[in-house]
Amino acid sequence: MKAIVFTEYGAPEVLKLKEVPKPKPKDNEILIKVYATPLNFGDTLVRKFNSITPKKFHMPFIFWFLGKLYFGFKKPKIEILGSEFSGKVESIGKNVKRFIAGDQVFGYRGPRMGAYAEYLCMNENDVVAHKPTNMSYEQAAAIPYGAIMALGSIRKANLKAKQSVLVNGASGGIGPIVVQLAKKHFDAIVTGVCGTPRIPYVISMGADKVIDYTKEDFSKNGETYDYIFDILGKCSIEMCKRSLKKNGSCLYVSFKMKQVFQMLWRSIAGNKKIVCVMVNENTKDLIFIKELIEAGKIKSIVDRCYRLEEAAEAHRYFESGNKQGSVVLTLYDEHNI
Repeated sequence: MKAIVFTEYGAPEVLKLKEVPKPKPKDNEILIKVYATPLNFGDTLVRKFNSITPKKFHMPFIFWFLGKLYFGFKKPKIEILGSEFSGKVESIGKNVKRFIAGDQVFGYRGPRMGAYAEYLCMNENDVVAHKPTNMSYEQAAAIPYGAIMALGSIRKANLKAKQSVLVNGASGGIGPIVVQLAKKHFDAIVTGVCGTPRIPYVISMGADKVIDYTKEDFSKNGETYDYIFDILGKCSIEMCKRSLKKNGSCLYVSFKMKQVFQMLWRSIAGNKKIVCVMVNENTKDLIFIKELIEAGKIKSIVDRCYRLEEAAEAHRYFESGNKQGSVVLTLYDEHNI
């Protein structure tokens, strides 16, 4: 089968189209023909992991070190990127109960990656579910990780109707779904923060208001919120405290040890909470997300699609800062589905 392989860290040019062995499903596994797989922040991070220092990494040092052990210090141990996918079940192991051949599915592989390929195997109890009926393969592929993280983060907040929410980083992989869930499922009042090119995109996700961070510092405009969701850990503790209402909370989806210590301290003293969010990806949440999608509460916007062999070009565009929605690799001819 064809796959995008990289055997050294570096720029997008390290991604090469190669022939690799087609996997065979074990007794409790399904073999999936991949139709679409999105690019995400993790793909670009792993591709150039040799240049990512602990300071540049978006999580505490221990996570950086474990990542280096897992992905490789000098050269990649995992040579095929891609953690999200959609496709069709081609065959199943003899013990599989949840799926049959021909089922349309989508899912999340986590750090195992491997979705930049024509086929992959998943345990039937892994984070994989039937694809939403009202989404294309490209739209569905871009959903799993961001939606699971968004749902888990909002659950940590215990968000209620008509409360005010600010999403800092509202245009990436997680932020747009936080915006949609907060607005459409929890009936909150939502403000998104993003750069100039992505303002229309965030508005289309349902935000009541959008702040352009290149022109305005949200922490200095006098507005306060019940909850701040900081997707990439860009807000300082001081910014959050200025912008939170009494008994409000700032939830860091990415965080450093400073935020962890602040979380511990403010659990003892202070009426404004700091929460460092850790979410356990699971099948139950993915199935619930599928139901929300089919109920019209989550949508997915695809900015550009590239063929598998165009992975390097897709990475360059993803990192350009110009994308408005998901960037997806497609692996099928729509006339031969």
